[in-house]
Amino acid sequence: MDKMAELNIDATNAIAGRLASYVAKQALLGNAVNIFNCEKAIISGDRKAVRDKYYYRFFKLGKPFKGPFNSRMPDRFMRRMIRGMVEYKQGRGKEAFERIMCYIGVPVEFTGKKLSKIGKTADELPKMKYQTVEQLLVSLGGKV
Repeated sequence: MDKMAELNIDATNAIAGRLASYVAKQALLGNAVNIFNCEKAIISGDRKAVRDKYYYRFFKLGKPFKGPFNSRMPDRFMRRMIRGMVEYKQGRGKEAFERIMCYIGVPVEFTGKKLSKIGKTADELPKMKYQTVEQLLVSLGGKV
C-alpha cells in the first residue's frame, strides 16, 4: 500500500486524547504520522484523580509477571493511547498503527521539517486543570 502523506505533529500543550483520536483517524486514512514532543502533551483533569486512575491501571491490574505491562516513557505511553483507538489486531488497524511513530523531543533527522499543531491547546483553555504526560509519568516512577 502506498503512503498518501506524511504528517509531522507537535504535541506541545495539545490535549493528549484529542491528539490521539486525530492521529488514529489520519493513520486509518492512510497517512503516515510522526508525533514529536510527546512528553509535553497534556492530560486534562484533576491531578490527583488522573494519577490515581493511572496508578490503578499500572500497578493494581493484572499480575506482575504476566502483564499487562505499561511503559512509563512518554512516547510509548502516547503510542499505547493511540493503539486503543485503532483495531490493531485486524489488518487495516495493524497497518495504520505501523504508520504512527511517537518521539520524545525532535530527533535530528526531523529538525528542518515544519511541525503542525492540532486542536485547542492548554493556553486557549485557561481554567482547565491539567498536567503534562511527563509530570504524570514521573509521579508514577518514570524516568524521563
